[in-house]
Parts: sequence; C-alpha cells; structure tokens
Amino acid sequence: MTSAVPLLSRWCRATLTAGKKLTHIAEPASCKGVWRQCVRTLAALSNGPEPGDMRGYLNSNYKEVKQSINELAPSISSNLLNPYAIFANNEMSLEDIEVYGFDYDYTLAFYSKDLHTLIFNTARDLLINEHRYPKEIKRFEYDPNFAIRGLHYDVHKALLMKIDSFHYIQLGTVYRGLNVVPDSEVIEMYEGSHVPLEQMSDFYGKSSEGNTLKQFMDIFSLPEMTLLSCVNEYFLKNNIDYEPVHLYKDVKEAIRDVHVKGILYRAVEADIERYICYGERTQAVLSKLSNHGKKMFLITNSPSSFVNKGMNFIVGKDWRDLFDVVIVQADKPNFFNDKRRPFRKVAERGVLLWDKIHQLEKGQTYKQGNLFEFLKLTGWRGSKVLYFGDHIYSDLADLTLKHGWRTGAIIPELKSELKIMNTSHYIKTMAWLQGLTGLLERMQVYRDAESQMVLQDWIKERQEMRDLARTMFNRQFGSIFRTNHNPTYFLRRLSRFADIYMESLSSLLNYDLHHTFFPKRTPLQHELPVFSEQQYTATLRTPLGREMAQIK
Repeated sequence: MTSAVPLLSRWCRATLTAGKKLTHIAEPASCKGVWRQCVRTLAALSNGPEPGDMRGYLNSNYKEVKQSINELAPSISSNLLNPYAIFANNEMSLEDIEVYGFDYDYTLAFYSKDLHTLIFNTARDLLINEHRYPKEIKRFEYDPNFAIRGLHYDVHKALLMKIDSFHYIQLGTVYRGLNVVPDSEVIEMYEGSHVPLEQMSDFYGKSSEGNTLKQFMDIFSLPEMTLLSCVNEYFLKNNIDYEPVHLYKDVKEAIRDVHVKGILYRAVEADIERYICYGERTQAVLSKLSNHGKKMFLITNSPSSFVNKGMNFIVGKDWRDLFDVVIVQADKPNFFNDKRRPFRKVAERGVLLWDKIHQLEKGQTYKQGNLFEFLKLTGWRGSKVLYFGDHIYSDLADLTLKHGWRTGAIIPELKSELKIMNTSHYIKTMAWLQGLTGLLERMQVYRDAESQMVLQDWIKERQEMRDLARTMFNRQFGSIFRTNHNPTYFLRRLSRFADIYMESLSSLLNYDLHHTFFPKRTPLQHELPVFSEQQYTATLRTPLGREMAQIK
C-alpha cells in the first residue's frame, strides 16, 4: 500500500538525521497537511528528556506520534488502490505489441474452488488405493484457506514455510503438519532463520539433487501443499515413524496422476459449468485484440480435447478463428529450451498426423514442438511479443531471460489482497506499525534500564501489529507478496520475470492498446520521496484517476 505515512516517516528520519531546524523548514504546497503533521511531530521529538523521567518522555513521544497517525488516517484511507488495475515492474507500451500469446489454465480459463477440492480428494484417494496409505487419511478435507502460493517445502524436514527475498524464513509461518513450529525450534534446526542458497530449490522451483526445498508457484499446487500437510499431520499425531522424502514423492506422484491420467480433465469436461468461470471476460479480451488486428497464439500443457471443450464454453465453437497458432501438450518449460521435438498436427478427435510441419496454420491445432521451431515458422521475436501466464517459472522466466519477449503474470490473488489493503482496518494498522517502527528507530539510542523496559513493550506491540497484519490475508502465512517487512521470495521472482502483472486478463479491457505502463519510482532507502501521486486527488485511483473509477 502506498500512503502518506512512508513520506512522513522517511522525511522525519532524514530531517532529524540531517539536524535541520524546524523553524526554517519550507512547507511545499503539494503536501501541506502531511508537512504540518511532520513538523509538529518533529517538534515534539526534538525536545530532550527531562532528567530522571525517561518513561514520561518516551510515553509522551509515543502519544504524539499516535495522535499524528490518527489525524492522518482519513487522508490515507482515501488513497485506494484499484484491484482491477495492471501493475508494472518494467516500462512497457502496448503500442509496441503486435503479437499476444496466452497460457490456458488460470490465464484464459479460470476455475472455481471446486476444482481444488476435486484435486485434493482424488490425490488423497490415490494415496490410499495405489500407495497403500492408511484409510484414516480420508477424513481430511480440503481447506482452501490453509496454504498460499509461493511457499517453500523442506522435503527432508517435512516443513512448509514462507521465505523472503533474502532467503530468510518468516518465523511464525513454519508448519509441520497443520501446526505451527515454535520459533526456537526453527532457529535450532536451521542454525538461525536463513536458508543457504545451495539448499534452495533449482531455477524452476523444484527440489532436485542438492536442493532440499521445493517452491510451490503454481495455483494448482494449493491442494498439493494442503495434502502434504494433512498426511504429515496424521503420521505425527499417531506417532508413526515415516520417511518425509517418501511422503513428498508419493504425494507429488498422486497429484501428478490426477493430471496425467486424465482424471481432472474428464471431470471438468463432464461438468464444465461447475468448474470454469469468468468466461465472458476472456471472450471480451480476445475479441478486443482481434478487432485491433493483433496476432494471437495459445501455448498450453493441457491436452487438445480439454482445451477445445473449455474454449467452446468460454468463447464459442469458432474460438480457433481468433488464434493464429494453437499448441497443446507443449510440456513447458521444456518447450522453451528443448530444440529436438518437432511439432505434430492434431486432427479431429485428437488423432495425430505424421506430416512434416512446414508452417503453422490458422485454425489448426499442434502438439509438442519447441520454441526455436516456433520462432522460425512465425518470425515472432523479441519485444513485439507479449505472453501471459500464471506460472512465474514455467510460463515466463525463460521467455524474458532468454528470448526477450515481454511477459504478463496473471495473479488472481491480487484482487482479494488489494481489497484487504483498501480497508480502513488494514490502513490504520499499517500506518501505526510504520509510525511505531520509526519511533523505535529514533528512541533506541536510550540504553538505560527504564528506557529499555519501555522499548521492549514497543517491540512486543510491534510484533503484535505484524501478526495482526499477517492474519488479515491468511491466518497461517499472510500475504503472498510480503513477509513482515521484506518482499517474499515469490514477489522477488515475479518482479524479475514479469513486465506487468494483474488479477486477470480482463484488466486489459480498462486500457486502450496504445497505453504505456510505467513502474512507480519508489524511493531507495537512501533517497527522499520528491513526489507522491497520492498527494493529488485526481490520481488517487491507480491508475488513470477518475477514468478507472468506472471499473467494476
């Protein structure tokens, strides 16, 4: 959340550090209210403590800062972020984009929560019937509110956890089974809270030789994390001696079988209205791009019949007319790196033809292939191509790092998180958390026993505020974008591999195809904010001000 509070706290700290005199501070017209509050707060903080009354002095400053934050709260609460906006990590103009590419699952097709319940239940039953796991695990049901995307799982220790962009574990978010692990135990196991690079997952988030952690980046992985935790819980509660590595591999195989054995595909096709939603918005986006003469293609790992039935439901029977190229069962991310596999044409009812592919024809469906052949046959190269997907690694990483395509990440969780961030409860909590942190930073210079007792109370309150902020998003793990103060490891990868990100493709409907996305210039730690768009009411609804207010 962007607000006036960072401006207040950073400017206050910088002014105090520089030793400026309050009586000679100019008041810029652009932020009069914030400036007055800041000057008033600085005036209070600049008065030194009375001898022998450190507690009174610290409490006085505490009350003054809290009053300032409370007075600022109404103006902060008017600075709302738009859940339907597109956010930029890198400057990009849609005017330069000639070709639009899409993944299918959770990009063109969005699924109801019933699908995750189906995956969980089916994989759980496979563990019982094919891997001979205890029948009692059938009593576990899928909890959609347990896990969040981007978590790491320690394969050897059977721990699910949240890690920040600096490889530090967020204490209080480490779960063994369905119960949180005490901080002291986590610190003992990892000799601190830092996870060395050699223990992290490989480039694609997988646990491989030498890597003990697996990162779950796929939306489809939510039921997998929950199933892992449930089965771990059963073994722990019943004092069953088990090998965590075997459990991880068995659950992984069961989840994989739900897909590769076609169980998921058949279930969705049989009851498509129950499982697929958001169809009308996807159709509107594709029609808009087509009407503006844009080339479009689809590259998905899903099979032909599944995609065809889903697109028939979402767009209509003529959906292929919108796409210049359709590729199924692509086996991403191998599609982007393996030069050996040729394309194969898919005929009616999924029959594979043996013809050598000399061109990729509109209206046809192709299986497998590789990106290098795709580039040769289409000529679609570099920054004129924009590809959308939901999986940061499998869909976007190679395209942006190796091939220079522009990339767009679909993050459905973004909408719900922004709605939480727009609530007055969250805004007030975060404003006071920042104010209290600034106060601690300023007053930590007092090392006497009386001051330290007060500061310890503040530190305890700060932790309580952090915990409160976390539980607003998810009681176990908090936001997918933030740990206590640092970005999550998930956000670090999102920022690296996606030029833009949004909650769904429908966000494109709010922009014309000449729009340029500009990343916000957020101040570095050693910089002062020169300008904040939140100072001006015409630009409060990010982006496009009043124009964006019409978005529903």
